[in-house]
Amino acid sequence: METLTCRFGGVVAVSAVSFAVGQGEVFGLIGPNGAGKTTLFNLVTGLTTPTAGRLRYQGHDITGLPPHRIAALGIARTFQNVRLFGELSALDNVMIARHVRTHSGLMSGVLGLPSARAEEHVTRQRAMDLLDLVGLADRPDEQARNFSYGDQRRLEIARALALEPQLLLLDEPAAGMNTGEKRALSELIRGVRTRLELTILLIEHHVPLVMDLCDRIAVLNFGQLIALGPPAAVRKNPAVIEAYLGDEA
Repeated sequence: METLTCRFGGVVAVSAVSFAVGQGEVFGLIGPNGAGKTTLFNLVTGLTTPTAGRLRYQGHDITGLPPHRIAALGIARTFQNVRLFGELSALDNVMIARHVRTHSGLMSGVLGLPSARAEEHVTRQRAMDLLDLVGLADRPDEQARNFSYGDQRRLEIARALALEPQLLLLDEPAAGMNTGEKRALSELIRGVRTRLELTILLIEHHVPLVMDLCDRIAVLNFGQLIALGPPAAVRKNPAVIEAYLGDEA
């Protein structure tokens, strides 16, 4: 992103932010509440249009593209608040997301053409593989609303992965998790990065998790980038300590 700015009336949510995320990185985005982190995610995924600046992804200018086109290019995300289809099964939640990568039309599906049946089989198998990856393969038919909060977070990750992204954005994936769940989540993110060769950009308030997991970290405060670098350097940055880390540093 190049000098990315987003204003809502007189409020500057993101102010001239520039940084690049390298392929294969786990990149953390931290900062106090209201720093502009989720707004930045919304800009990257097309939910919000920037006031100024440019967004580039794999050499393509994606500034202002709608969310479905950005998803098709290989960018997927989870949300700060869980947004599953509670009445549907875990398997159906993942399969629905997978359909962005399918090609059969409505009529071929209604008519049960061989191509549509074959694609449905591939979609189901891929969804099961993703449930297995996040540790939910033993509960494919259970309604999403019946899962614990931590497992709903895992299911959201599986659904995002169904888009076959190359860049995965995780918005506070550890929110509401206990210590054991956070540790397991950290291992899951590492495993997903390695097995699927993904680049991961995450927002997280749990500072120890970010420091342990991320290759590099960007810190926002009042919409401005105040620090960027490896965890050891960011941890010692006086501006970061003052703005966000405090005693946790």
